[in-house]
Amino acid sequence: MDEQEKPSSEESSMSFMSHLVELRDRLLRIVLAVLLIFLCLFYWANDIYTYLAEPLTQHMPEGSQMIAIDVASPFLTPFKLVLMLSVFIGMPYILYQIWGFVAPGLYKHEKRLAGPLLASSVILFYCGMAFAYYVVFPLVFGFFSSVGPEIVSISTDIGRYLDFVLALFFGFGIAFEVPIATILLVAMGMTTPKKLAQKRPFVIVGAFIIGMLLNPPDVISQVLLAFPMWLLFEAGVIASAYIFADRLREEELEEAKREAEEAAAEPAYVDGYYVVDDPADTANNSGHGEYEPLSEEEMEAELDRMEEDDEDDTDYDDPLGDGYSQDNDQGADGSEADTDGQDKPRKEPPPAPEDYGP
Repeated sequence: MDEQEKPSSEESSMSFMSHLVELRDRLLRIVLAVLLIFLCLFYWANDIYTYLAEPLTQHMPEGSQMIAIDVASPFLTPFKLVLMLSVFIGMPYILYQIWGFVAPGLYKHEKRLAGPLLASSVILFYCGMAFAYYVVFPLVFGFFSSVGPEIVSISTDIGRYLDFVLALFFGFGIAFEVPIATILLVAMGMTTPKKLAQKRPFVIVGAFIIGMLLNPPDVISQVLLAFPMWLLFEAGVIASAYIFADRLREEELEEAKREAEEAAAEPAYVDGYYVVDDPADTANNSGHGEYEPLSEEEMEAELDRMEEDDEDDTDYDDPLGDGYSQDNDQGADGSEADTDGQDKPRKEPPPAPEDYGP
């Protein structure tokens, strides 16, 4: 038994080690790719930073310029910018390596869905960065430069400016992934496009809250991030309804069938009464189980039958239980009639116990 279990454990350990080796190889490829892009771009590091600072320098007063507070900032800030830019440019290759490591463990339908989602997520992230640079930056920096006091000279530190724009790039890049998140939620069956559309007011409020958390504390960038998130949410709802149309249609049919069965099992409620079908009543069974009132003739016949039953039932109910009862063949004065036509004296019930006295 131990000899049979030993090869299986060795195979599992070999499989685990092979996965670790593959993960190491793919991480090394990612690092080498980013390093290669960095070496190609580092020569133009200062020019890249100048291009990045144009939205701010265009709105600075004449004679103003950016400054470097720290001693190593003139070197480290462009270095940091080129390194981050290398990661952003190499993102498609990074995701490709991640996909190559994860794809063997996925099903076919998961592969068909995950491939387009990865490609579209990269494109949407780049679109978010472009929207921040070409739309948000001019508005934000123009507003900040115009509202300051005249006696204040604007001289922005190059390191703090880089941190500010990187935060905006990251925030808008993540925000533009909202359609991907919406499609994934519908794909996993956690919700439906119809339910997401019903939660639209909460989504709008959440978009402004996310804009407050992801962006620096200024109202303009928060609003400019919230509106695209809302529009991208609507795009994700429409796209998910189109991609999963067949599956959603089948789920709606199954849900409607289940609700119809539950409604048929419950008794009908008519005029304050629950109407149920009596299996033993086949006289007035019309086949549809609905309430049918009696006609006037049927009502009169039912009343006559009830009166006849009352006339037949004339037994005397003795509260004392001593056997005295009132017969149906009594005379006019209450005495019993004999078989020969003569009246017999009426039997009086005995007095109640309380009439005897102490």
